[in-house]
Amino acid sequence: MAMHVVPPGGGRGRGRRPMADINVTPLVDVMLVLLIIFMVTAPLLVTGVPVDLPDARANAVNDDDNKPVQVSVDNSGAIYIDEMQIPLEELAPKLAAIAEARRDEPRIYVRADSTLDYGAVMRVVGEINTAGFKKVALITEHKGK
Repeated sequence: MAMHVVPPGGGRGRGRRPMADINVTPLVDVMLVLLIIFMVTAPLLVTGVPVDLPDARANAVNDDDNKPVQVSVDNSGAIYIDEMQIPLEELAPKLAAIAEARRDEPRIYVRADSTLDYGAVMRVVGEINTAGFKKVALITEHKGK
């Protein structure tokens, strides 16, 4: 004695209402792909001038501060602030002008080519110190254990 109830419209799709919910699965898929793309490309945005960094076993620099100023020295000894090449004599005045334009003391990242001698890198660090900066970090490639 089973009873079968036929829905209005005969039960074969006629008379059914269209679904009013939004399918968010494709949206979530696209957002996850974008997240992965940004996670992969974000570290590449920091590098400006191509420099062969030396290896070190030091821990990574904490990037919680706002955007640091990068001073790069390539293998020929040319000095760059971010991507703008400047002579050594103008490094301290340019960095002092950057410090005056910002409210906080910016962190300076020094990226020097591994083929440079110690004296060339220390002249650049000396000019940064002359400009009055105390937050200076030397950037290296992380060498695993």
